[in-house]
Amino acid sequence: MNVIFLSPGYPSEMPHFVRGLAQVGARVLGVGDQPYEALPHEAQRHLSAYLAVPAMWDEVDVVRRVREWLGNAEVARVESLSEYSVLLAARLREALGVPGMGVETVRAFRDKVRMKEVLDAAGLRTPRHQRANTAKACWEAAERIGYPLILKPIDGAGSAHTYRVETPDELRKALTQLAQIPEVSVEEFIDGEEYTFDTLTANGQVLYHNIAWYRPRPLVARTLEWVSPQVIALRDVDATELAGGTEMGLKVLKALGFESGFTHMEWYRKADGEVVFGEIGARPPGARQVDQMNYACDFDSFAEWARIVCYGAMETTVERKYNVATVFKRAQGQGRIHHIEGLDLIRRELGPALVWENLLPVGAERRNWLQTLVSDGFILLRHPDLQRTLELADLVGSRLHLYAS
Repeated sequence: MNVIFLSPGYPSEMPHFVRGLAQVGARVLGVGDQPYEALPHEAQRHLSAYLAVPAMWDEVDVVRRVREWLGNAEVARVESLSEYSVLLAARLREALGVPGMGVETVRAFRDKVRMKEVLDAAGLRTPRHQRANTAKACWEAAERIGYPLILKPIDGAGSAHTYRVETPDELRKALTQLAQIPEVSVEEFIDGEEYTFDTLTANGQVLYHNIAWYRPRPLVARTLEWVSPQVIALRDVDATELAGGTEMGLKVLKALGFESGFTHMEWYRKADGEVVFGEIGARPPGARQVDQMNYACDFDSFAEWARIVCYGAMETTVERKYNVATVFKRAQGQGRIHHIEGLDLIRRELGPALVWENLLPVGAERRNWLQTLVSDGFILLRHPDLQRTLELADLVGSRLHLYAS
């Protein structure tokens, strides 16, 4: 079975999906804009062939090059797990006659306004919203929707270039910062707790789902540098307070026509219990949340995803054993990391609950915290009890410090 996999070397989780495909018996044909020599070793080891293209965004050129490269070889699947290449995957499926979601279906997962229009028509609660491609249109949307507002790129990924706006002066400032973004969605700001609804789905049937809780919500975490953001994969996904999110998530997948693979949805639960849709991607979550799922259930979601896209089924019976917390750390100061404080305490207090320590070492250049949630590294821990998980996560947030100069 030949499977084309787009961008096998980036983002950092992609080589694990390449490994999953090879593990279940697929011949993985990678297509990306990195030289083969620059691919991570795990990706190189599990690829059967690789085509380097000049630019992944040039869809017409990539389709032409892939056709020539394949010759008469038959392809069973075309897969992308990156926000920026899911549409290219759809174009390749149509060009090669490969089953899977086509361009029109995938567009609804990329265009945030179109996405909400489809869900509005299905009777689901979304934030009030309006598409805008000029400053004037943004001002008109603000007048119609009312403050506070959220401004975000139509085809963005995650919370990048997303702004909360509470006054006309803040809108004026946000428009300056979004000057290079051609089109935005102007939306009602929803005040509430923010969660995910992530799925492994086969032919429209959800075989596994994960719910993660953002502490604090990403927009706050992207605004305050001193915050150590937490993502908590919850053990009890059937808790009463989460039922509305699960019900909405299943309806969203049906309304958008998702077929097979990973999805990542974000949703809000307001103080009065109302559930509101956020957005959804036809891809897995980033920032190592797939690893969280593996640690929560002691299974290999990379391989299970591969079985789903190749054979339409999962092999593993999932047992939810742990809550899993990832705490992301940001160094204080600028330049290179010169000191890490509190790590011995964290190791001692967490004990066996500490399952992954991934911090930048002393001497490494500090990352730009505005460009990556992973920031300067993270601590990943797990525990069966949610309250204890939160206590340990808060200990990491308050007692572990990285310093740069």
